[in-house]
Amino acid sequence: MLAIPRATDLMTHAVKPLKILVALALVLCANSAGSAAEPADSAQAKVKLAAVRARIAALTNRLGVELQQRDALNARLREADLAITAKRRRLDNLRAAELSAARHRIELRTEQARNQNALDSERAALAAQVRAAYMIGPQEQWRLLLNQADPAKVGRMLAFYGYFARARGAKIDEIAGRVARLQELVAEMEQTAASLKSLEDDASREMAGLEHARAERASALAALSKQVSSGNEQLVQLKREEQAVESLVADLARVLQDFPVDTQQSFDQLRGKLPWPVAGRMTARYQEPRANGATSGMRWNGVMIETARGAKVRAPYFGRVVYADWLQGLGLLLIIGHNGNYMTLYGHAEVLYKSVGDWVAPGDVIAAVSDAGAIPPQLYFEIRDGRKTVDPTIWLKGTP
Repeated sequence: MLAIPRATDLMTHAVKPLKILVALALVLCANSAGSAAEPADSAQAKVKLAAVRARIAALTNRLGVELQQRDALNARLREADLAITAKRRRLDNLRAAELSAARHRIELRTEQARNQNALDSERAALAAQVRAAYMIGPQEQWRLLLNQADPAKVGRMLAFYGYFARARGAKIDEIAGRVARLQELVAEMEQTAASLKSLEDDASREMAGLEHARAERASALAALSKQVSSGNEQLVQLKREEQAVESLVADLARVLQDFPVDTQQSFDQLRGKLPWPVAGRMTARYQEPRANGATSGMRWNGVMIETARGAKVRAPYFGRVVYADWLQGLGLLLIIGHNGNYMTLYGHAEVLYKSVGDWVAPGDVIAAVSDAGAIPPQLYFEIRDGRKTVDPTIWLKGTP
């Protein structure tokens, strides 16, 4: 009787360690939302895009340096917000990698069970063949030859014997292959388990770092609020924030002249057709007076949308990211350039998923609001026709 190793014995054998699946840690989120294929840039457009990206990067760096020089508290807030978005993105990547590793482990277990069942079936078939060979006895080929008087029958029996012997050999090879595959599966499952544990540890550390960055942001916000506690100081702060937005939009309007953002349907034809970037409730409408703005003329240039914690912000239409950084008054801000010199602005995000130059399609996840805290987060949304603000509700269909 042949001694065939069982799958339960495989766990006791030493398995040579394999490299941890680095690819699992690089799985992305996924973003998540099935975007359309990105338009292909020509070689000339790529050169132009690289130059424009460099100009926008220089503009972003200049804004950061100027902020540090004139406003230490806002500079501290900017650093905290940028740290949070970096940690949120890494954490999202780690969670996606964990999910992929867990799915892979389930697939391995399913394949292991399938191979074990096949191995048991092949063992049973081989055992039947071995029993038949045992009944014939030793020197079975000679016994078959000597027990047959009819030469034709002898030939047929020898041919049948050859088939039988080859089938038995093939079955032994199949069993050996199954055993080897089960050994590979055991090793791969151990490797995946180790990778999953490593990812979970990394995610725990990243979460702790995220909470620390959020605490630093809360501290910076409290210090900033204390600094502008009086009505006059709040008004000065609001004017400074509005000036920061206007200055940025003016700079981007000049840059967009060389920025390739040609898309499909003209943005100008989409009034009343665009989806809201996030679901929620409007807490501030276009041109409503801001705090202390009734007598000063300070008004909202967009809308504020109160939404659920962790809500994903989605692009309403095709375009290209022209700004993705922090700006005084709007926090983490993403701006998309659209056909016809239109721009859409998304402020007060906690994480930005797109970078300058990235194409976006309707429904693409471009940002997310905070998933922590007792106060529901709010997204600021604005539409610009060149440098001029327009009422977003005219362009968006329904209510958020």
